[in-house]
Amino acid sequence: MAGHDYDLFVIGGGSGGVRAGRLAGAMGKRVGLAEEYRMGGTCVIRGCVPKKLFVYASQFSEHFEDAAGYGWHVGDIHFDWPTLIANKDREIERLEGLYRKGLETNGVTIHDSRARLIDRHTIELEATGQQVTADQILIATGGSPNLHTDLPGHELCITSNGAFHLDSLPKSIIIAGGGYIAVEFANIFHGLGVDTTLLYRGQKILGGFDEDLRDHLQDTMIAKGIRVICHQVFDRIERRDDGRLNAFLSKGEQMVVDQVMLALGRHPNTHGLGLDAAGVETDRRGSVVVDDYSRTNVDNIWAVGDVTNRMQLTPVAIHEAMCMLETAFKDNPTKPDYDTVATAVFSQPEIGTAGLTEAEAAERHGDLEVYKTTFRPMHNVLPDRKEKMMMKLIVDAASRIVVGAHVIGPGAGEMAQLLAIPLKARCTKDHFDATMAVHPTAAEELVTLYKPTYLVRQGERIAA
Repeated sequence: MAGHDYDLFVIGGGSGGVRAGRLAGAMGKRVGLAEEYRMGGTCVIRGCVPKKLFVYASQFSEHFEDAAGYGWHVGDIHFDWPTLIANKDREIERLEGLYRKGLETNGVTIHDSRARLIDRHTIELEATGQQVTADQILIATGGSPNLHTDLPGHELCITSNGAFHLDSLPKSIIIAGGGYIAVEFANIFHGLGVDTTLLYRGQKILGGFDEDLRDHLQDTMIAKGIRVICHQVFDRIERRDDGRLNAFLSKGEQMVVDQVMLALGRHPNTHGLGLDAAGVETDRRGSVVVDDYSRTNVDNIWAVGDVTNRMQLTPVAIHEAMCMLETAFKDNPTKPDYDTVATAVFSQPEIGTAGLTEAEAAERHGDLEVYKTTFRPMHNVLPDRKEKMMMKLIVDAASRIVVGAHVIGPGAGEMAQLLAIPLKARCTKDHFDATMAVHPTAAEELVTLYKPTYLVRQGERIAA
């Protein structure tokens, strides 16, 4: 190690890279980190954090509507997009400063530059042309939105990155995609008063989630006034003389909107990184190939986070970084644990989920007991809001272990984090049943579902 400038050099200042750099610095390692844009990566700068702030902003329209049911008389309301953008930018700047301070406090040398590999130990900083060497190298460059360059007129569209920096709020938007990014932004824009359409090539939004969650959310979005078009894609996008956009759909329909947003997946940020020069293997999508310990085929080069296309979640990238440090520097080989990872979709209503979907559980365990309830949460009663909440527990019939928990409704994301604990601990349905309810709450349903709603035998639902 002494023959190199650094013990560890991190390429990428996102959640995984910053965590690895900061903790390695705290261990007394000589650490360098290169980031070409802003510290914090997708999550802090142009992902989870600003998106959640936008979600909060978009929820106020329904809060104002519901206030009358509780005796509040709200006067004229007005939403100011520039105020939201300015306040969001100020918070992102604050968080970015904290990330940078955490690195500096732990002795990490920050290079505000794009970096590329020259060989397995050498990194070139493109801003200055300087070359440095490192014993260990971590690639944590994340991913970026798919620009769908095959689509005629794609340059007229925005992605989730651009949505955070629009000069003005559009009056109408059509969003292509059916994943969580597309779904969340459709709900955000709708909540802010934008005429919103979601365009998806598949049959139903949110592929990979439990079917009951998908049905419930799609039906609720439509009931709210979001137009959901399935089994179609864009044919082309054209600019009109009035500055608006013509969106031509694959079945011949033409829509006129102010903005078109593409939320069609993400690509790993590996282009121009010098991986070939260092001999690092990538897959056909360009993702860095790693083993169970986040090590590439070059034994001193590692990769974590979205650039590996394993599980694209911020806490997962952080976990992978911490495991990598255990393996590389503490002589404690540690595999990231991807079992029972809780996740949330900040749609409206929001989704919280932990463990297996019903289809996954049926394939893995065979016989199941499924406990499910749909009800109107108390908050919606006085305003006479018809929107309902759904909860679902999936139980392996043989062991009685709860293997899946799915919630859609207010607070679902918060519940998912808590539900992940008993699922990770492999608690049984008997443990849930023995737990005293907190009343009155929506979450008490999770411990008062005493009889199965239906059973699953050989993949088929049958009466309990």
